Amino acid sequence: MLSYPQRVCLLVLHYVQHIRFKMQSGDSVYFDEHGNPPAQFDILNWQMTSQDAVQFYQIGLFNNEEPQDKKLQINVSSIKWNTDNNKIPKSECSEACALGFRRTPRQGQPLCCFNCIACSPGEITNHSDSSECLKCRSNQWSNEKQDKCIDRFLEFLSFEELLGGTLAGSSVFCSFITFSVLMIFIRNHNTPLVKANNQELSYLLLFALIPCYLSSLLFIGYPTGDVCLVRQSAFGMSFVLSVSCILAKTITVMIAFNATKPNSNLKKWVGHRLPYCVVVICSVIQFIICFTWLSISSPFLDIVMPRNTGKIIIECNECSLLAFWCMLGYMGFLALVSFVVAFLARNLPDNFNEARHITFSMLIFVSVWLVFIPAYVSTKGKYMVAVEVFAITSSSAGILSCIFIPKCYIIVMHPEMNTREYLMGKQQISSRI
Repeated sequence: MLSYPQRVCLLVLHYVQHIRFKMQSGDSVYFDEHGNPPAQFDILNWQMTSQDAVQFYQIGLFNNEEPQDKKLQINVSSIKWNTDNNKIPKSECSEACALGFRRTPRQGQPLCCFNCIACSPGEITNHSDSSECLKCRSNQWSNEKQDKCIDRFLEFLSFEELLGGTLAGSSVFCSFITFSVLMIFIRNHNTPLVKANNQELSYLLLFALIPCYLSSLLFIGYPTGDVCLVRQSAFGMSFVLSVSCILAKTITVMIAFNATKPNSNLKKWVGHRLPYCVVVICSVIQFIICFTWLSISSPFLDIVMPRNTGKIIIECNECSLLAFWCMLGYMGFLALVSFVVAFLARNLPDNFNEARHITFSMLIFVSVWLVFIPAYVSTKGKYMVAVEVFAITSSSAGILSCIFIPKCYIIVMHPEMNTREYLMGKQQISSRI
């Protein structure tokens, strides 16, 4: 049972809680459910006057009686900030990190203070102020802004690009020139210049040079499993056939000159049998090397995804580097032997001077492939393929230019030199090449 004073207090509290009136100033007086009067505050700005005195200026008002969107009213233009040029100060230590960057805290400073570090290649951030970077999938890579993962581009030596198109065009053009030279030789097969130094070997050498050029086309374009399987072997077989023909021609020159000496035992080797045996034996050895390579560890199509690049390299894996270098080494050995034999025969009489042309052609051939080795080892991807294609084309062009182009020049431009008397040195012709 409440006492009288308690009942009076409860009654007064009841009426006070429900009181509501306006004063002469227009302000309302009432109490909320918690007994608090209406909130109404003036927002003041502490400003320095021209006399260096401090004065408070009202720049806004908070009135809890107003609607929600009008409770706080501030005149921003009346505010004077204590910054240079009266710019609004920032209320945070560090700005939010942009896309492609992640936050790293500054040691010894509050959590709101941090540095923004770019994501590593292959990582992204797809929202600002991120604390961690997201790693792209294995077949994707980050774009330039590192805010999105995109598919990696495929890299291989294509016919459409300038490098691949130029190399392919050069190979086709040189094969056409070689075929034209072969036709010229066949058309003038009865002339002394064509008959000199084993006519049939010259035909075979020109015929072998054509697949040498065309084999380089197997290295250009999107590689397939079948192309990877045969391209190195096709290149190796065609080149060994060409070099073995040159070696046979060189041996023929040496035997033909020395067989004319009295009591020479080399007369029994004069003829077509020895050169063809040299070609067949040399080619069979290369065939055994390539066949063993393809049987034990054949090349295959390989897809390489380097860790720090946005590309996928489509290439042929040779599988056995030992077999690859054995094939090239054997080809280089034949070329070196041909060079040495031709060099020894360089001072033979003019009617056997094809040895000089062979010497220069083998010098170019060996030089190209010696330069090829460090260039091939130090490059990757399509540029490694381009180096090999360039070596194939340039070395083949060296053989064609040194051995056959001078003869074609005489056949086409100076037919008066294409006589037996000129070749035997009995006819004096003032014009020389």
